[in-house]
Amino acid sequence: MRILLLGGTGEARALAARLHPGQEIVSSLAGRVPDPALPVGPVRIGGFGGVDGLRQWLRDNDIDAVVDATHPFAATMTAHAAQVCVELDLPHLVLSRPAWDATDAVRVASDIEAAEFVSAQGFSRVFLTTGRSGVKPFTDSDAWFLIRVVTPPDAEVLPRNHEVLLSRGPYGYDDEYTLLRDNKIDVLVTKNSGGALTEAKLQAAHDLGVTVVMIDRPPLPARVTAVGSVDEAVAWVARLQQSSSSG
Repeated sequence: MRILLLGGTGEARALAARLHPGQEIVSSLAGRVPDPALPVGPVRIGGFGGVDGLRQWLRDNDIDAVVDATHPFAATMTAHAAQVCVELDLPHLVLSRPAWDATDAVRVASDIEAAEFVSAQGFSRVFLTTGRSGVKPFTDSDAWFLIRVVTPPDAEVLPRNHEVLLSRGPYGYDDEYTLLRDNKIDVLVTKNSGGALTEAKLQAAHDLGVTVVMIDRPPLPARVTAVGSVDEAVAWVARLQQSSSSG
């Protein structure tokens, strides 16, 4: 079998390491992050050109199955993969890490709703960890922002009062606690990305009494098969391989 692994996450790299070289895989990265951590095995970098481009690439490269292990908020790529796999009758799996417990957070549906809540509540010092694409709704805010991103946001979308912190996880509890305390943060705005690499900020915020505003994940496409761990994804591929061999 030849498998396209849509990646860019730690789970995707772990899955590639588990499957390679026993399975023929091609990992695909979007190419939005400079100097990305690369998985083992063959890698392609860049977009496909929408649904039509993805459909043609799968055909041209004789792909037998697709595993989508992209970021939980990569909704467009996930939707395109689901659509094309149905059209081509290709086995398709979504590997989506479990969401964080949002019981103590203020849950919102989008970064726009997050910005509206922060403004309405009058927060003055915001720790923004929604990625470079999530900065724009806060552009006109009067608050001060500590904006942690992997790549810098466009200058025109930055709020008037801000500091950009270029950084890539994982992050530990002590460092997150110190960062929130020393910057006198009163609200943390984050996406519900899940995973252990950046979870420590939530516990630090809780212990400091910092309000957490958490953006809910976009829903998965209807009728997709989804698992929450690398082990489950490996087992799915093994069953697929067994079925293919016996067939």
